[in-house]
Amino acid sequence: MHGRDLKPAEDTLRSISIEALIVELAYYGDLTNALLLAAGGHYDEGLDVGDRRNALSDLEKIPARKGFGIREYDRLPGKTALREAMADLLVPLLGGIGLWMWLCRRLSRDFADYLDGRSEYADSVRERLRERLTNLLDRDEKIAIVSHGTGVAVVWDVLWELSHDPQYSDQYGDRKIDLWLTLGAPLGDRHVRRRLRGGHQTGLDRYPTNIIAWHNVSAEDDYTCHDKTLADDLGRMMRERIVSTVTDYKIYNQAVRYGRSNPHSSVGYFIHPRVAKILSDWMSD
Repeated sequence: MHGRDLKPAEDTLRSISIEALIVELAYYGDLTNALLLAAGGHYDEGLDVGDRRNALSDLEKIPARKGFGIREYDRLPGKTALREAMADLLVPLLGGIGLWMWLCRRLSRDFADYLDGRSEYADSVRERLRERLTNLLDRDEKIAIVSHGTGVAVVWDVLWELSHDPQYSDQYGDRKIDLWLTLGAPLGDRHVRRRLRGGHQTGLDRYPTNIIAWHNVSAEDDYTCHDKTLADDLGRMMRERIVSTVTDYKIYNQAVRYGRSNPHSSVGYFIHPRVAKILSDWMSD
């Protein structure tokens, strides 16, 4: 499940993703593109695709493991911790005075529209994932979900619906996802969690109940996941035994987009040795 912002066509994005990681893509980029372009955004798909491929080509040249450390990361052009530091400062400040959604809309129009709760866009995005996921569950497939950025919020909502919404829970409430791997997840932010499915529920009804293992990978300086740990926020899921484990990892995302360090880049997450290790361990079980 890919993240926010303007996206190239489905076939193109799938091709680039597969070169970094073998995936089946739940695509909603066309919905996001329509939303952002209607709001006055501009998108040069050819340039974006070229830059994504350049970033992937550079990442493929990095020697395994030792090239993904802090020394190499500190040498990236344009590397800065400013955005993450500003998120750490502004999110609690503006959230405390009721302006969190204003900030979210300023930084990420599509994510704000998704979280708004009144958006047809959000319903359509969830349907894209729900249809694909229920098809896999109907076939009794062994499933690992890899989600990035906004896609993490979408997966949470769909998993919650399958767990608790009477429209789906009678058929899918007892089905399990073997592994949920979240990359650059915004769920550490309590203002995000409050706006997701279950956010206003009490007790165990707050959480999806269909995840066996959850691994969360967060990159240094990625402001989308400025709160980088989920195990502390979601520890009750383990205490109540509705998930086996929630494990956090911190990495250095070496992706360079348009000549500058981009610690939220999906290909930088996908190709990282930590992500490869989590998935290879799951596939070998």
